[in-house]
Amino acid sequence: MLTLIFLTKTVIDLYVMLLLLRIWMRWVNIDFYNPFTQSVAKLTQPIIGPLGKILPSLGPIESASLLFAFLLMTIKYPLLLLIQGGGLVLSPYNFLFGVISLFKAAGHLIFWVMIIRALMSWISQGRSPMDYLLYQLSDPLITKIRRVVPSMGGIDFSPMIVILLLYLINYLGMDLLGELWFVL
Repeated sequence: MLTLIFLTKTVIDLYVMLLLLRIWMRWVNIDFYNPFTQSVAKLTQPIIGPLGKILPSLGPIESASLLFAFLLMTIKYPLLLLIQGGGLVLSPYNFLFGVISLFKAAGHLIFWVMIIRALMSWISQGRSPMDYLLYQLSDPLITKIRRVVPSMGGIDFSPMIVILLLYLINYLGMDLLGELWFVL
């Protein structure tokens, strides 16, 4: 039972992160000739391609990807309850849970992009196509903090501040929602 719950939650969360990454990459105008960018596009295209023909984009935001990510997060909680044997519970709260889960997944995605960018800066030192992609993704977030907190002695603290803000938001979610925060 726990294995099925773990598998369901992991598959949904990873695919939603791919969808959010696709939205994020389009929003910041990522180079779509990058091999990683093409991989994300190929993994999400079978579902988003036909859905994108029905739903037009809202400026730089791909509404088809956002809608499908929201739908996946909305059905995740009732699906997990069904797997646990509690039955299928359909309520208006599921839409709220979907929105909260979507924001939580976006926070996880930003966190991992920041961590991977920091690790890659030590390993490849800007020589990899992945470095440029991570720079393009994280730079809009970091630049706003760099305006307030300049680098000190050649050390840039802005990624660490972004991560600390994400931790703060995570703890706020735990305080407000309690056990539900961990399930979502």
